[in-house]
Amino acid sequence: MNWIEQVTILDLLIKGFIVGVVVSAPLGPVGVLCIQRTLNKGRWFGFVTGLGAALSDICYALLTGYGMSFMDELILKHQIFLQVVGSIMLLAFGIYTFRSNPVKALRPSSGKRGTYLHNFVTAFFVTFSNPLIIFLFIGLFARFSFVMPGSPIGFQLVGYLAIIMGAVSWWFSITYFVNKVRTRFNVRGIWMLNRIIGVAVIVAAMVGFVLAATGKSFS
Repeated sequence: MNWIEQVTILDLLIKGFIVGVVVSAPLGPVGVLCIQRTLNKGRWFGFVTGLGAALSDICYALLTGYGMSFMDELILKHQIFLQVVGSIMLLAFGIYTFRSNPVKALRPSSGKRGTYLHNFVTAFFVTFSNPLIIFLFIGLFARFSFVMPGSPIGFQLVGYLAIIMGAVSWWFSITYFVNKVRTRFNVRGIWMLNRIIGVAVIVAAMVGFVLAATGKSFS
């Protein structure tokens, strides 16, 4: 069975969207920066910050996918094994997210709002300065069989577009939520939100591990 027969456009959209959300959701330095700017400067400054992070993420997604495309034979022969490994990597990432304290990344707020471009560029470089995100993409791509041998260029574009959609949707939603509860959102709120995200990733990883171990998949 070839790649076209196994995967549909809808599969790619769903998987890519999930990848985009999972990569963006943990509140690392850029996530905290986004929340800070939303609270201190306004929702759209926070959203533009998220867009900068999303651009950096898609750059790393392309690098990961391009690198994995050279392992066509390995992916075909060891697809289930790679999905198990991907689930384990996601589980480790979820545990790390749950145990981390994003509050430590809080910085003294600046009185200057800056331009949208400045907020976008700074978020891009904050995210791009962390190449370890490639390992998260490897885990996600392996778990969802996102990079498949012989995939048409059109399918690849749809998949990466879905990743962008997932990331942008996350940043749009989180800035909307934080802006709505700005009077009640505090340091504890950031810590609790990160723990909830960590639990969600852990549960998804465990479900993925069970499905992969039994020869099934999310699709």
